[in-house]
Amino acid sequence: MPEEGIETQELKEQLDEAREKAEEQRAPWLTWLSLSTAVLAVLAAIASLESGDHANEAIVLKTDATLTQSSADDAWAYFQSRSVKEEIYRALLPLAPRPDVAAEWTKRADEEGKEKQEQRAEAEKLGNEVKNADVESRHHLQLHHRFANSVTIFQVAIAMSAIAALTRKKALWWVSLGVGGLGAVFLALGFLSS
Repeated sequence: MPEEGIETQELKEQLDEAREKAEEQRAPWLTWLSLSTAVLAVLAAIASLESGDHANEAIVLKTDATLTQSSADDAWAYFQSRSVKEEIYRALLPLAPRPDVAAEWTKRADEEGKEKQEQRAEAEKLGNEVKNADVESRHHLQLHHRFANSVTIFQVAIAMSAIAALTRKKALWWVSLGVGGLGAVFLALGFLSS
């Protein structure tokens, strides 16, 4: 039995020596590869959040534009009905049986004309809101695409880093850093366009 303890101790020492040698033989660039991959992952996460945020904002703006367009359509319909009423009163003026009826119809025609102009201003205001929301929605959609492109590029760079680690190919790691740099350019352009 005492021999077993000696053999076990020798095995432990051999195992410790093997671990130390393995750590000494580990290339220092692999540590940098791990750190750079972590940085790429963080940048990809930031780009992903920005991409999602801009996509959501584009959807909200487009929905608001659609609802406002409905209100603008209603305002234009109301404007048209006021125009028709005004024209009917004015067309009937020559047919008025008495001067007091003609005066009443003139008064109503003038009221309809005044309300028509107010309705027109409201309809035009709503139409401008729709146009502005559409423009802003398209801008956010473009930003979404820019950030989404950077996410994709970062993912490719991370995959290349993983392959570099598995194959111990330092040149492939450098290529992954270059691809990650391209992703960073797209990320920066997204922020600069915001």
